[in-house]
Amino acid sequence: MRLPHLLLICFVSICAVTEAADRPNVLFIAVDDLRPEIGCYGMSHIHSPNIDKLASEGTVFERAYCMVPTCGASRAALMTSIRPHRTRFINHLAWAEKDAPGITTLNTYFKQNGYTTISDGKIFHHPTDSQEGWSQPAWRPKGPTYKLEASLAAAKTTPKQRGPAYESADVEDDFYKDGKLANKAIQDLRRLKKEGNPFFLAVGFFKPHLPFVAPKKYWDLYDPATIHLPETYHRPKNAPDAAIHNSGELRAYAGIPAKGPVSDETARNMIHGYYACVSYTDANIGKLLDELDRLDLANDTIVVLWGDHGWNLGEHTLWCKHSCFETSMHAPLIVKVPGKYAGQKTAALTEFIDVYPSLCELCGLEIPEHCQGQSFVPLLNDPTAPGKPFAIGRFLAGDTIRTDGFRYTEYSTPQNVIQAKMLYDHQQDPAEDNNVVKQNEMKENAEQLSAQLKRHKGK
Repeated sequence: MRLPHLLLICFVSICAVTEAADRPNVLFIAVDDLRPEIGCYGMSHIHSPNIDKLASEGTVFERAYCMVPTCGASRAALMTSIRPHRTRFINHLAWAEKDAPGITTLNTYFKQNGYTTISDGKIFHHPTDSQEGWSQPAWRPKGPTYKLEASLAAAKTTPKQRGPAYESADVEDDFYKDGKLANKAIQDLRRLKKEGNPFFLAVGFFKPHLPFVAPKKYWDLYDPATIHLPETYHRPKNAPDAAIHNSGELRAYAGIPAKGPVSDETARNMIHGYYACVSYTDANIGKLLDELDRLDLANDTIVVLWGDHGWNLGEHTLWCKHSCFETSMHAPLIVKVPGKYAGQKTAALTEFIDVYPSLCELCGLEIPEHCQGQSFVPLLNDPTAPGKPFAIGRFLAGDTIRTDGFRYTEYSTPQNVIQAKMLYDHQQDPAEDNNVVKQNEMKENAEQLSAQLKRHKGK
């Protein structure tokens, strides 16, 4: 009596394994603090040939936005497809599994559907977040942060202070952690190739996150004489105090004053260092993508590259992220699907919570009901399609909405009493240099955007 039942179970299990084996692999590349300031986004001054090559083989999302401009919260929202609010995904210490209990994370869902799931580097902010969703414990590289004696000495100045904000040392790529990370990910690719099961390999690079430390050869790609301060190296006109922060993340580094502007020389050196770190990460990504080709896996692997949020390099007097300006909310997103959609760009508004359901659709998996994002596969099929009418995000007391023509932000108390507002007209002011929320001719726009924000922000 029990034999037919066991045969049925075996048959279903074999079918499930066969179905999983036919699904594409996923190479999921996260880059910490990466601005959309690379070649494929029209910025020719940045040396990023490997990311640009990937873009030429896939689709560039020109207007993709994070949900929260800080690493922990941004990653948790993306990996759950759940919107943030005042008590969920608040800051860099956010956890996916603690802030959204009972929600199946992206990696967990792929593991449940027959994928080998690997986490190398920084995917979640906490390496133990959603640990049941990885086929083996999440791995992070160990190694020195600095090489130069002056840097090492500065790192010991006070118990609370880190080392310098930048370093250029004549070392090989794998002296620093990201070079070690690239080597580990390549080893995993080789092993996964031999095993033959579908895989979800997540590789999270740490640079260009502070400190801006990269091998000297990447610094040498840039002439210091060509590096200038941003045109918006000042506070925007009519910007409320709530919109401007003290760049606290930067203040922890040696040589940076506790408050007030840094020297112009320091500012240019940091911009130089950021550029060098982008090129260093680009080189490591290139090694990984080259190995994907060498192993003959590229034709069976979807590649997703994303920066967890934007970054300020002096714009609006700000460094780091942590604001509701475009420079903090806007981030890169590139998707390569084998044999399809090569060389495309879409200007449609896209949110990072859309990544989860999109990967499900691309891999033939049912989209979980909890997902609050929507698949962007229609944009892959038609990059000229309108896409979403808005992208919504937040940081601390600020809620912000980006539409085709405007960015509108409200700062409010926990009791939802609005204390300050910002409105930037992106048709006239793409750099967000003049807050026009109090102009009479903008009153109707502000009211409409406020109503949209209230209806659709996370609850």
